[in-house]
Amino acid sequence: MAEYFVHESSYVDAGARIGKGTKIWHFCHVMPGAVIGERCNLGQNVVVMPGTRIGNNVKIQNNVSIYEGVTLEDDVFCGPSCVFTNVLNPRSHMPRKHEYQPTLVKRGSSIGANATIVCGVTLGEYAFIGAGAVVTSDVPAYALMVGVPARRVGWMCQCGERLPPTGGGLVCPACGATYEESDGSLRPVAPPSKVRTS
Repeated sequence: MAEYFVHESSYVDAGARIGKGTKIWHFCHVMPGAVIGERCNLGQNVVVMPGTRIGNNVKIQNNVSIYEGVTLEDDVFCGPSCVFTNVLNPRSHMPRKHEYQPTLVKRGSSIGANATIVCGVTLGEYAFIGAGAVVTSDVPAYALMVGVPARRVGWMCQCGERLPPTGGGLVCPACGATYEESDGSLRPVAPPSKVRTS
């Protein structure tokens, strides 16, 4: 008996690898060579192409396609209908499979509904991409990105709350974790000091 769940309306092709506790819901297609980790959740109408890598505890909401060249590390969240690409200048009459650009989404990142991630970029750890944003360049760890094209408008805590500036450092109002900003990047200084209640 399989150690993962696949809805009867979905297809998992021979040669795909799926980790323990993963759930694949209605009308999905996981293709040969795809690797999906443990405890993942794939919502309705998700396609996972060959050569993709999905880590553990990844949540992929409805209507998302994970194209060849995309890697999602552990704890990534992909909102409904967010979009990945793998070619910069596609033409129907011009094959460009040899020009696929890799996209790396690092641990803990969240991508909002209907956001577009143009290929060839890296989203840093715990980055937060707002709904409808279009990401065209690399994103720093913990960055809050919004707009078209996406631009950084703030920083996000690892727990998912926006960080307000407080003098020389940043303190999360929800969990108490502290961070330090320097030269356009953010680094954690101290872990959470309180337990979230909501």
